[in-house]
Amino acid sequence: MKAIRRFSVRPVLPEPLRPLNRLARNLRWSWHPETRELFESVDPEGWRESGGDPVRLLGAVPVSRLADLAGDRSFLRRLTAAADDLHDYLTGPRWYQGRTAAPSGLPAAIAYFSPEFGITAALPQYSGGLGILAGDHLKAASDLGVPLMGVGLLYRHGYFRQSLSREGWQQEHYPVLDPDELPLTQLCEADGRPVRIPLALPGGRPLHARVWHAQVGRVPLLLLDSDVEENGHGEREVTDRLYGGGSEHRLLQEMLLGIGGVRAVRAYCGLTGHPDPEVFHTNEGHAGFQGLERIRELIADGADFGTAHEAVRAGTVFTTHTPVPAGIDRFDRELVARHFGDDAELPGIEVERVLALGMETYPGGEPNLFNMAVMGLRLAQRANGVSTLHGRVSREMFAGLWPGFDPEEVPITSITNGVHAPTWTAPEVTRLGARQFGHLPDAELWELRRTLRKRLVTEVRQRLYDSWRQRGAGTAELGWIDGVLDPGVLTIGFARRVPSYKRLTLMLRDPDRLMELLLHPERPIQIVVAGKAHPADDGGKRLVQELVRFADDPRVRHRLVFLPDYGMGMAQQLYPGCDVWLNNPLRPLEACGTSGMKAALNGCLNLSVLDGWWDEWYDPDFGWAIPTADGDAIDETRRDDLEATALYDLLERRIAPRFYDRGPDGLPGRWIDMVRRTLTTLGPKVLAGRMVREYVERLYAPAARSHRALDPVAAAELATWKSRIRDAWPGVTVDHVEAQLTPPAPGGAAELGSTLSLRVRVRLAGLAPADVEVQAVAGRVDDTDRITDATHVPLKPTTGPDAEGRRLYEGPLALDRTGPFGYTVRILPTHHLLASAAELGLTALPGDSMTEAAGVLMR
Repeated sequence: MKAIRRFSVRPVLPEPLRPLNRLARNLRWSWHPETRELFESVDPEGWRESGGDPVRLLGAVPVSRLADLAGDRSFLRRLTAAADDLHDYLTGPRWYQGRTAAPSGLPAAIAYFSPEFGITAALPQYSGGLGILAGDHLKAASDLGVPLMGVGLLYRHGYFRQSLSREGWQQEHYPVLDPDELPLTQLCEADGRPVRIPLALPGGRPLHARVWHAQVGRVPLLLLDSDVEENGHGEREVTDRLYGGGSEHRLLQEMLLGIGGVRAVRAYCGLTGHPDPEVFHTNEGHAGFQGLERIRELIADGADFGTAHEAVRAGTVFTTHTPVPAGIDRFDRELVARHFGDDAELPGIEVERVLALGMETYPGGEPNLFNMAVMGLRLAQRANGVSTLHGRVSREMFAGLWPGFDPEEVPITSITNGVHAPTWTAPEVTRLGARQFGHLPDAELWELRRTLRKRLVTEVRQRLYDSWRQRGAGTAELGWIDGVLDPGVLTIGFARRVPSYKRLTLMLRDPDRLMELLLHPERPIQIVVAGKAHPADDGGKRLVQELVRFADDPRVRHRLVFLPDYGMGMAQQLYPGCDVWLNNPLRPLEACGTSGMKAALNGCLNLSVLDGWWDEWYDPDFGWAIPTADGDAIDETRRDDLEATALYDLLERRIAPRFYDRGPDGLPGRWIDMVRRTLTTLGPKVLAGRMVREYVERLYAPAARSHRALDPVAAAELATWKSRIRDAWPGVTVDHVEAQLTPPAPGGAAELGSTLSLRVRVRLAGLAPADVEVQAVAGRVDDTDRITDATHVPLKPTTGPDAEGRRLYEGPLALDRTGPFGYTVRILPTHHLLASAAELGLTALPGDSMTEAAGVLMR
């Protein structure tokens, strides 16, 4: 008989055990081994059955066991120590509080918006790298004492659970998550009533959301949930699934995340006394509407749209994670228009203003599509990609928003992602610590790696057994699983989402050659694979099925394994136990790719194409680079053939021989050297702590300073100035350029060390010299006369306007390099409150009507 309603009854702990509640409700336990060990000792079997979730564990522990623990002095001493340790962690000064160089520049609080957060498997609100990155960002901010607060959605089904049919086809399951069984607390008003966040839908329909609070160490995480009784059926379904539904469903999710998220932040700060955020960080475009809600707040206080827009931009940071336009959420113009305005949400803002922020009004854009990333960039004064290569790709991809500027001048920087070591490092590795790896004897380091590999083998066999039982196999036909994987064989890991660009099946390009590598009599390899395809991606599901069918072959099934239902719990076992982590995406489509970072923290070597973070930090001491067949001239089939062959060659000729090359002591000395260098040299680079410190110093602190500088008066002044500049700019021109070589050279040839004296006449169309900067741009030129490695030299005004309204600018240009050299001049808007000269996307360059008295090309 099925229950008509489900709810949870929480246990009442004996008084001496009450600190267990606080320990369970703060997600710091997810990265604190001592706290997890304490909970495991409460009920080891219950701990395993709960999946390592303290909240579920405490809800299932027998009363008699709790009574025994309440009188167990040894347990109570450990409990007191754990509770005291958490208190010290939460209250003691950290890195952020210790920064004294520029305390006035540090924001009092930062709000970090993301559609998903991967904190722990016990709170399954993530699908892949974006969510795991967001979770690591919060954890590292907590460790550093950065006053961050997270804002997201609580999905009733989370992301889907994955299983396989007998034929190897991915099947999705959507278990219902009960918030009362999760480490969450509902945000309530002072009188105990649950907080409700309202949104207005077209036709006067309301959308209400409650707010759940998770505590991630020092960092509060607010999650909005539309499954409340006040909503109609359709509105209750808004937060049903992560990345589910059609366009309108996704739009409503993103409105709730952005607009509702800001309202949840205001409610939380008002009720708890938490400082209001000075900086708002949008993790991908999904939460871009948060900027519009903040504009609405300022308009309600009397500001006009332009002033509010400038004030909001100043304190906003936008991070893009996709290297391809197809990875961005884009909505039909009319769909967006219908959800805003007087009859829907943000009635104080004209619909055309909303649309203008997201429309692709640039060459190559789709005129009827509203682009969430474009809106994110237009609402943020500071933006970044997530690796050096991805920053370059992003500048090229979004260059249309800054016409007249070269891609390298586009104001998108990069901060390379990092991973949270306490979350992803095996306890044995953590206990040794990075400093000891440089002194650890080879035998001990190798034994550590063997121990981790053995544990992975045990884990894989159990998961494989469970998977085959789900596929319909009987116990009698599964005896072969006891021989799956060998603790002494070179083990390769590959686990991630399964979009086509990540190329799950590149390893199957030549099945016979792969089989030879797996079954090599002296130097075999074994591979553990995991990954989920999006439920709507049949192409990805076919890739999974192709891999599974190969892994089902009795000849190789003991050497290649596919594990379904990849998630945090599985990942935390995979990374430490593998010897090599494989990543073979299409370059440059991997924005960062942090799985290899997590593997490296455990001494696992990387084998990857030079993409994302590996392009930045690859070194032969740490692993191997798979050669790529880049270029438009190579078709996809040929490219994959070439790169698969390169992968096989590396495995056969370099990687396996090094792993099995044993010295007189029986140890693979050169392999151990690579493991040691990975742990001591690469490990510190890939940390989320390094990443968050960079965000603070390079983005958050400058954004806070800009936010403070743009008070209502300054924001209004800047908005008025920009309007004046835009109106006048069509008349701003470069009319005449003269260049005189000093000292003069025979035939006008230029020599290293000489100087060009530039005289430039410009029209400013009524603008003052203080409104612009006239620059010489010079550097080496390529075969198309494009300036590379440019130097920018400001020129100075020397006279007032002449009879024709032109001004004269002059300045020297030093010829400090040899080879093909060229220059041009340009005019840019300038204002002390601009974060970048390219911010307005306006520049004036010499045109067809310009005259040039003399030009010099140095060779």
